[in-house]
Amino acid sequence: MRILHTSDWHLGRTLDGRSRLEEQEHFIDELCRIVDEERVDLVLIAGDIFDTPNPPAKAEELFYEALDQLSHAGEKGVIAIAGNHDNPERLCASSPLALRHGIVLFGQPKEILYPSSYLTPERVARVAAGQGWIELSIPGCSHPAVVAMLPYPSESRLNEVLSSSLDEKALGEGYSLRVEQIWQNLATHFRSDTVNLAMSHLFVQGGVESDSERPIVGSAPAVEAQIMPSGAQYVALGHLHRPQGIKDALVPTRYSGSPLAYSFSEAGQAKSVMLIEAYPGKPAILKEIVLSSGHPLVRWKATEGLAQVYRWIEEGRDSQAWIDMEIHLTSALSPQEVQNLRRLRERIINIRPIFPEMEKGKVFERAGLSIPELFRRFYRERSGGAEPGDELVEFFLSLLEEHEEADSTVAEGVESA
Repeated sequence: MRILHTSDWHLGRTLDGRSRLEEQEHFIDELCRIVDEERVDLVLIAGDIFDTPNPPAKAEELFYEALDQLSHAGEKGVIAIAGNHDNPERLCASSPLALRHGIVLFGQPKEILYPSSYLTPERVARVAAGQGWIELSIPGCSHPAVVAMLPYPSESRLNEVLSSSLDEKALGEGYSLRVEQIWQNLATHFRSDTVNLAMSHLFVQGGVESDSERPIVGSAPAVEAQIMPSGAQYVALGHLHRPQGIKDALVPTRYSGSPLAYSFSEAGQAKSVMLIEAYPGKPAILKEIVLSSGHPLVRWKATEGLAQVYRWIEEGRDSQAWIDMEIHLTSALSPQEVQNLRRLRERIINIRPIFPEMEKGKVFERAGLSIPELFRRFYRERSGGAEPGDELVEFFLSLLEEHEEADSTVAEGVESA
């Protein structure tokens, strides 16, 4: 059986307000080509399909188009679970229709799945199923797949599973131990004559984070790498955006990463999907497939000033990239110069001027400068040379005054106590 692992599509996400939908469409096209060219039997989407619980209509439309193309009208299996960005109920709203095409949408760890009402060799079917697991029969595969699934397990969702299926004593255990209990229970469905897979959306210790991930904290701490379900030939994870394996896991465990770079902390990072070839009772064979869709994110450091930036633009440097620019200057850029840069290269996201005093570690020389002038200078340096309007300066001063009054009130209260 040939399995493809992807995750963290974040459909609908923007970059500083710039739409990434066209790039996401290109990724879906590339993904579908890979599935066809690599003769993939089963696609695993490990959560964070959308960027928000209430995604734009175009993002939802793109997701449903992707499911339709990937499933090949029920000839290939597709499983998508909810991540911490997804609304589980909304993600699974089309489950009855999806089931007819061999698509499994799984939103809550407590959900109970049921076998298909039909079994035919021409279409994907659920041979058996239960809470958090399914056994899939896939056309062209002589052996079925058993897939253990744990969608984003917040504390409350985790406890719902444990209270209904395991010993009540488990509720008092630490988060990682509770996740381990669930994995152990799901692993009892693995067999020697099936391809055994697991998928989840969580943060495993040892994984390397990026700035583009919104941390899972408080309601879902990190789990230990050693708790991955025994007997799994491959564990497909979602949440971290950097493609990576978890070296301390006792079974093959990987994050496929996001298909696009969503922050400049991922500049220069290759994006990919994982292809897994698995047979019952044998170690899985893994192959990383690097993606080409999406505009790269790059950082420019123009130490020679504005002339160097114009030269790079004229040379066509990184012509398709989103750009985070650091430019060394002796005086602030004028608003016209900032506008001209953005006109010449529309994908410039940030312009950060670096002045000589900043390079020496002296961000501001306060002597002789009034508070309004300090604010104006700070604003110019942070905005690439743009001047703050008088209303903005007055607003800042009013906030400063309110802050000082609040501090004064607190001090008076302390003295009188």
